[in-house]
Amino acid sequence: MASLTVSSAARSIEKHRKSFSLLFYRAVRDLKPVWMLEDMRTMETFYQEEDVGQRIYSPSEALLYAIVHDHQAYAQYLLSRYTDEALAKPGERFCCCPSSAPHLAMAVRYDRRYILGLILQETRAARCDLQETHRTPSTPHYTDRGGCFHMEDGRTPLHLACELLRPEALVMLLGNGASPHTVDHNGLTPLDVILEKLRDSKEVASGERRQCLDNLLMFMPQVDFKMRAALDREPEHWSLVLGEETFKYLAGRSPAPLLLTAMQTILKQLSPASFPDSLHELPIPSSLKPPGLPVSQRDRQRAV
Repeated sequence: MASLTVSSAARSIEKHRKSFSLLFYRAVRDLKPVWMLEDMRTMETFYQEEDVGQRIYSPSEALLYAIVHDHQAYAQYLLSRYTDEALAKPGERFCCCPSSAPHLAMAVRYDRRYILGLILQETRAARCDLQETHRTPSTPHYTDRGGCFHMEDGRTPLHLACELLRPEALVMLLGNGASPHTVDHNGLTPLDVILEKLRDSKEVASGERRQCLDNLLMFMPQVDFKMRAALDREPEHWSLVLGEETFKYLAGRSPAPLLLTAMQTILKQLSPASFPDSLHELPIPSSLKPPGLPVSQRDRQRAV
């Protein structure tokens, strides 16, 4: 009889917990005030005595909800108040993958550019702290970590930005230190992903596909990718899709175009600490800057 009572109580507690969890999810979705969300997230009412230290959602899990629903004020609060905890690996109910960058990948997937900028700003600050104390990071650069294998198939945020054709996110990631040479578990670079998106084109690529390709090449002085052999097998097709000049460059038949070389040199001089503001302030025509140039940090802050 006693065991039945305990079992019934446990089911009741779990029911309350799920109900309260749904309330929190809806509150984030409805963009409720930050103070209300934090009161709900840290509330202990529905917890057993031994679980008092465990909240309904960790800062990391709450940040994922803030990204999905574009709750910019809550994301900013979580990242400034709980930086390390907010960017830590979420609990297994959200993701059971090993160390990854689910928040960056989620921001890219849902095209949350303002929150993406906030995350990059915080990770940049953490990287600067390591450099000041002369410590070497024990894990890959945060922007180069893979996403969840269940949602992102383990792709890095940069691969995902190429797959989803997000030229602005691509510039933000590259400008903040993401490596254009990183490979996914299939050995594909971000350039391979873009070329696969262009493979079936019947004319010279334009729009977001072309923007992503041009952005990537501007941050990629040395090209090394898996699909080079495919370009050699179908030169006429790829020359049509990429344009003669770009095709010859990627196929290794000619050096980089002069304009591309000049932009690569300029971009290498820009510090990630002031990106993308430093990119906006370059005294060159806007037509020469990376397509899909992200809004400056100051403009993003004014917009919130």
